Amino acid sequence: MCPPRSNFLAIGFVLCAGIAAQEIPTPEREPEQGRKPIIVTATRIEEDPFELPYATESVNREQMRRRSYRTLPQALRDMPGVMVQETAHGHGSPYIRGFTSFRTLMLVDGVRLNNSVFRPGPNQYWNTVDALSLERLELVKGPSSVLYGSDAIGGTVNAITASPRDYSGKDGLQRDLSTYVRYSSAEDSIQGRGELSFGYGWENGSRTAALVGGSAKNFDDLRAGDHVETQDYTGYDETDIDIKVEHWLDEKSRLVFLHQRVHQDDVPRTHRTVFGINWRGLTNGSDLRRDFDQRRYLTYLQLHMEELQGTVDSLHASLSYQEQKERRTRVRSSAAEELQGFDVGTLGFWGQLSSQTGIGRITGGVEYYHDDVDSYLNRGAAQTPADNIQGPVGDDARYDLLGVFLQDQIDLGGDFELILGGRFNYAAADANEVRDPVTDTQINIDDDWSSFVGSARLRYGLIPDQVNVFGGISQGFRAPNLSDLTRFDSARSNEFEVPASNLDPEEYISYEVGVKAETEDFSMQTTYFYTDIRDQILRFPTGNTNPDGDSEVTKDNVGDGHIYGIEFGSALRVFEGTTLFGNLTFMEGKVSSFENAGSTLSDSYPTRLMPLSGQLGLRWEQPSGEFWAETVVVHAEEADKLSFSDERDTSRIPNGGTPGYTVWHLRGGWNINEDSSLNLLLENITNVDYRVHGSGLNRPGTNFVVSLATSF
Repeated sequence: MCPPRSNFLAIGFVLCAGIAAQEIPTPEREPEQGRKPIIVTATRIEEDPFELPYATESVNREQMRRRSYRTLPQALRDMPGVMVQETAHGHGSPYIRGFTSFRTLMLVDGVRLNNSVFRPGPNQYWNTVDALSLERLELVKGPSSVLYGSDAIGGTVNAITASPRDYSGKDGLQRDLSTYVRYSSAEDSIQGRGELSFGYGWENGSRTAALVGGSAKNFDDLRAGDHVETQDYTGYDETDIDIKVEHWLDEKSRLVFLHQRVHQDDVPRTHRTVFGINWRGLTNGSDLRRDFDQRRYLTYLQLHMEELQGTVDSLHASLSYQEQKERRTRVRSSAAEELQGFDVGTLGFWGQLSSQTGIGRITGGVEYYHDDVDSYLNRGAAQTPADNIQGPVGDDARYDLLGVFLQDQIDLGGDFELILGGRFNYAAADANEVRDPVTDTQINIDDDWSSFVGSARLRYGLIPDQVNVFGGISQGFRAPNLSDLTRFDSARSNEFEVPASNLDPEEYISYEVGVKAETEDFSMQTTYFYTDIRDQILRFPTGNTNPDGDSEVTKDNVGDGHIYGIEFGSALRVFEGTTLFGNLTFMEGKVSSFENAGSTLSDSYPTRLMPLSGQLGLRWEQPSGEFWAETVVVHAEEADKLSFSDERDTSRIPNGGTPGYTVWHLRGGWNINEDSSLNLLLENITNVDYRVHGSGLNRPGTNFVVSLATSF
């Protein structure tokens, strides 16, 4: 019998069943049926995740639709080691192994979403990738700075976009149309997407195919549990358009063109306004309005060539241009309105070659990204000459990232594989218009940094094809970005951040050991990690107060410490068609910082430290795949291990910490035919009032979700 008390729930998970990260494969509708998962992100080469000496996770389109995730960050929330904080209904920032924002890296088909204005702490930028447009998400936990450079500390997520249908072997014009619609009762929301896929087979054997897609989303105010109920001023709108064209030169070579456009309108940051809730003693902001408009445009051209004849086996290259535009509209309690924002244009290139040699499979390449940043602030009649210098970050600014990497995958024989890697990193910042917080005059910040990082990973087949043991040491590197150096803007509750120059790079070393098991009826992945932190850039109070009454905070390389944890997951097929699954995460850590302006350095908890969390579920799937159903219980202990800044964040974190919670969900679906499927979800059945630690609003109360996917 499982332990009945809630504070023993996580232990009961382990005693009653395995804990799941990687689910046992179940019959899926096309195109996933019979396809073994692959991971590209871990080594930049397609691999079986079971064979990789990394802790990895993935979720595909079918799984995302079955669980009806509303946003991309939410699609990561059921993975061990991940806590998805939501400052607002339109914002989502995953904490991966204790890190978020610019200490985690987001890629779209291998192209960096991260840019030099990403700010510390939770932000909204991952939510500007349309989850409905994706084929799958891949997560590699821990530092990946050898392959991906700065920011890849807590983890690296690669959003793989959907491709046109495979029209190989077909001549002439082919086409397919698909639609998807989702309704949620807790926010009275509608999301819809349409996709047109078409292709043409040429007489010379080459073929061209395109996918044109569009999404429209309308979210009303979110209703929470039985005490809070409707959370006013939380809804927003979003529209997304994308096109992807693939031209196959032959069966192993293709050119890919992609363009994405994402528009989010009037996304409110409710907790900073008078509409914030007073749940568990939370405080409200004083603003009458604080809305964000987000615009993101990505265009790339990529070349992918496999199984080449000659010294080089494969070649991959990408040329991209991405724009991210942010505008914040603020109406103060006095009714004074101000606008601020920035435009960032990022030119990016990466290229890589891979060859099988006598000393292993060698992969090497180069990456380069260049940001141009314009930033503005308009306070209307209250505008001063100092306000014209910059917006939230330095104006007329540039930022460069360059990396050269080399990796060798060595078969040592006897079921041993070793992966060695190294990278040279270079970063440079040049901001011409920065506001000096003391003199209110214009200054310039110009600096650069370089670093070498390495990694070593080892896998041993303890039981060939069934049990693998893995471990490794990986260095992480994060260069100061323009947000670190030049931000002149509000930070957390009642705090205002000012520029800080002369910052050094952050350095990390992560140690990891784990076990993976995979049989016909059982799968498991368990990992222990320890991340050593050196020179982390952290905010702390200066003792000054700005004219609005906010405490002034600055930054320095004061953070030394560590984060360690255990992630444990498995799935067990208890009998034909029925699988028991779940997951469990434990995390602990300490980082030095200043409690207040007059204090000395002392140890505190890392900000937003994930509490002991887990879930347990039972899934049934009809052998034919026509019907499926599952029930899941999700539990988190009280998050009372607070950093100094967490304790000051009284509009998001209740006094003493975020309360623990246990919620129960039911899900099911009907694959009506080959072309249509219906999914039904009843979330938070007991209507619990709860929030994920550090969030700015409570999660939905009892919520009925229905979605319908069709193709023609």
